[in-house]
Amino acid sequence: MPEIKNYTLNFGPQHPAAHGVLRLVLEMDGEVIERADPHIGLLHRGTEKLAESKPYNQSIGYMDRLDYVSMMCNEHGYVLAIEKLLGIEAPERAQYIRVMFDEITRILNHLMWIGAHGLDVGAMAMFLYAFREREDLMDAYEAVSGARLHATYYRPGGVYRDLPDSMPKYEVTRWREKSEVKRLNTVREGSLLDFLQDFTERFPKCVDEYETLLTDNRIWKQRTVDIGIVSPERAMQMGFTGPMLRGSGVEWDLRRKQPYEVYDQLDFKIPVGTNGDSYDRYLVRVEEMRQSNHIISQCIQWLKDNPGPVMLEDYKIAPPPRMNMKADMESLIHHFKLFTEGFCLPEGEVYTAIEHPKGEFGCLLISDGANKPYRLKIRAPGFAHLSGLNEMVKGHMLSDVVAVIGTQDIVFGEIDR
Repeated sequence: MPEIKNYTLNFGPQHPAAHGVLRLVLEMDGEVIERADPHIGLLHRGTEKLAESKPYNQSIGYMDRLDYVSMMCNEHGYVLAIEKLLGIEAPERAQYIRVMFDEITRILNHLMWIGAHGLDVGAMAMFLYAFREREDLMDAYEAVSGARLHATYYRPGGVYRDLPDSMPKYEVTRWREKSEVKRLNTVREGSLLDFLQDFTERFPKCVDEYETLLTDNRIWKQRTVDIGIVSPERAMQMGFTGPMLRGSGVEWDLRRKQPYEVYDQLDFKIPVGTNGDSYDRYLVRVEEMRQSNHIISQCIQWLKDNPGPVMLEDYKIAPPPRMNMKADMESLIHHFKLFTEGFCLPEGEVYTAIEHPKGEFGCLLISDGANKPYRLKIRAPGFAHLSGLNEMVKGHMLSDVVAVIGTQDIVFGEIDR
């Protein structure tokens, strides 16, 4: 037999299974990985540096573009940092809306992950199933912010506006006939909350369908069980957070351990794994979707029963209502100054962290008293996970590298900020 010699393989940067602009330099012995060296910097957009040259309120839109499948959660971390330094708190209704949209975002993220991870290891149908439900939640994003992806909905002091009383409806086109449109619009007759309530009632059955496709699937288990095992001690040493840490059996969730907004008033469980392999991380995320669904239904009930303001009435931080702006000179001046100069934060530094769908998303904000940050440092969960890639794939085969990248749920926008 000819000798198998070691060679170096470039995986990416343009690779459909690299989940972004990831270049992996793999040192291989035959088809077994000896070493994996992740190269980043091919997508770098300098978000943190750009934020230093803009007023605080003009950088919220940049946050959406970090992890572009968990948009509102990124905004949440940044907005909380501003609020903490200002010493203000959003009205209770705004906090419930934020929590509800955080959990909608978590489901959106996990649906994208389960679809892409399925595709990576060869389960084609999973992607189509997951995107069916994603579409409904994207409509909820669009209803409150006008955008399906980059919402810029959270603002210092609350949220951009209250939840709408009506949902956009499908119209008859040459691709959709009248009976089909009527069926699709039945759940869209009421408010956004009614639409979401209908979603929460049917979503558990959808998760059952995903589990039917994957959980006991022989090929899925062969590709994920005992692949990329991380012990609880090692996961903590490497700075893993979120499902990556909980999959290793560590019950750490910021919504429970360091509650923010109204999470301490809600009922939900924290799923943890036992084995620390890719299959456990899959099970943890699937159960998280069920728990998020449960949180959303609690928020819907509270929001239906408790009307109220969704923004602070301090016009130095929050813009006055548009009706006032068009009729009252002082409101117009407030509005103009707020959107051209923004507002100044007191001197000091602050760190806030939220339980992002991928782990701990933190913002370190340093203010020198000006209307823009002196320094903004973002703690992206995916960065620590990618750092552990070499350790997770060593000794596995080339095809397992793809499974491990999938199980890490990497999005390059936040890693390569």
